[in-house]
Amino acid sequence: MLELRDVRKGYAGGRQVLSGLSYALAAGEYVAVMGESGVGKSTLLNLIAGLDVPDSGEIRIDGIAISSLDDDAATRLRRRRLGFVFQAFHVLPHLTLQQNVALPLLLNGVSVKHAEARTQDMLDAVGLHGKARQFPRQLSGGEMQRVAIARALVHRPALLLADEPTGNLDPDTARDILALMRAEIRENGASAMIVTHSRLAAETADRILVLTQAGLHSMEPSSAGGRAHP
Repeated sequence: MLELRDVRKGYAGGRQVLSGLSYALAAGEYVAVMGESGVGKSTLLNLIAGLDVPDSGEIRIDGIAISSLDDDAATRLRRRRLGFVFQAFHVLPHLTLQQNVALPLLLNGVSVKHAEARTQDMLDAVGLHGKARQFPRQLSGGEMQRVAIARALVHRPALLLADEPTGNLDPDTARDILALMRAEIRENGASAMIVTHSRLAAETADRILVLTQAGLHSMEPSSAGGRAHP
């Protein structure tokens, strides 16, 4: 499903964030990425989604090298195959919740009737029943996060990328949302990579990956507080 081959990324001033990162995410696998702040976790998700470009190395989704695609083809790939939960939400302020969540479906050519039905189901699933016609300015941070998650899942992506998806949620709501994410991924035979500082979120994954300057190292979910190993 996803393959990283010797991916490197640095920024101005010579700061190297990712140094020769290689990893393969299998179809149906759900992983959590943890690590210290600034180590490159969000950068990793942005590179996979094609929102940023590695300095060298290769990223493949479904066997296709992202770097080989022109802008239009890369956009089509993102729309059809990827779901992304941004840490800053990126919910469009001038659209209602229903319109925000429906966007991935409409951009993929789904009929308005079917988009409305699926969107309502997702809003209900994230606990926002009755708020479809509200605007983002009327929501709390936790509610905005749930809108972003509903939008990322609504078109049943083959690969879900989520940056701190429970960061603004209370523990009970976080458990419900994590269960929903797992259920959607499992039902659709999809894969997921979530970046999180939350042990609660990490322990729902099949595997926990710890990102360090030396690369990605895995540990069992039950050992989220323990030592990582290659």
